[in-house]
Amino acid sequence: MAAAAAAGGAADAQARFGHSVKGLLTEKVTSCGTDVIALTKQVLKGSRSAELLGQAARNMVMQEDAILHSEDSLRKMAIITTHLQYQQEAIQKNVEQSSNLQDQLNHLLK
Repeated sequence: MAAAAAAGGAADAQARFGHSVKGLLTEKVTSCGTDVIALTKQVLKGSRSAELLGQAARNMVMQEDAILHSEDSLRKMAIITTHLQYQQEAIQKNVEQSSNLQDQLNHLLK
């Protein structure tokens, strides 16, 4: 009877060990599943980040083109401004000369 009780106790211990191993396996499987979900989310997030980075790079190229175009326009406007200043000076000299001619004509006609 002691042998039967010992065999029953051993079987009972083995059953408890089997249940605890199954419980640990279940926990590990659940943990791995959670880790796989987290990894998938991270990969998707990385994919989205790469997409956003690509869009930012395209936007930067467009902005760079706009800046270069603006810089070219500013150079052209500076040249036009210089020409307008020369023309203004020439007009101002002509006005002064015509004023002098007017005075000379008035002096001659007296």
